[in-house]
Amino acid sequence: MPRPREFDEAAVLDAAVLCFWNHGYEATSVRELADSMGITGASLYNAFGDKRALFGKALAHYVSRSVDGRIRRCEGELSPLQSIKAFFDEIVHRSLTDQDRKGCMLVNSAMEVAPHDPEFQQVVAGVLVKLEAYFRRCVAAGQQSGEISTVQPAEDFARLLLAVLLGIRVLARSRPEPALLEGLLRPVLVLLDDRSFAG
Repeated sequence: MPRPREFDEAAVLDAAVLCFWNHGYEATSVRELADSMGITGASLYNAFGDKRALFGKALAHYVSRSVDGRIRRCEGELSPLQSIKAFFDEIVHRSLTDQDRKGCMLVNSAMEVAPHDPEFQQVVAGVLVKLEAYFRRCVAAGQQSGEISTVQPAEDFARLLLAVLLGIRVLARSRPEPALLEGLLRPVLVLLDDRSFAG
């Protein structure tokens, strides 16, 4: 019978997320992970497998807390356009207050790990599909209610919003400037809200 774990799995995964998020996958050693998680190397391997397996669990934990959590907060109670605005307000705010310039762990993984690892490429792609689907739901609902312009189909607006999201996340790591990030977002929101072009 396996021994019960002597640690809080959510808490140690939070620590692993921060470690990978701060240093990236390649630059993070198992020793650094174990130290930051407050467990022994043996406990790490027994509970999570190797470094790659732990990274997968840490990334899933990050996505659940960050991406899924943000979508849940923004979708449902707000109108479709306000949902999109609230989503991006939170992204811009977090980008501007990220003193360590960690960026987004998902986007970092898309650039560092996904190009060289087919499994993680699929994981990252799946989350990007989820984000695009959220934007598409919002735009389609807003177009149906008359709140969002129909100058472009919902699918195209959703892809544009995804591209803007990724652009903000990447730019914020080297140029976390309010004028730049807000200026990148502003014309897209104007385009969504400009119902004078609606057919």
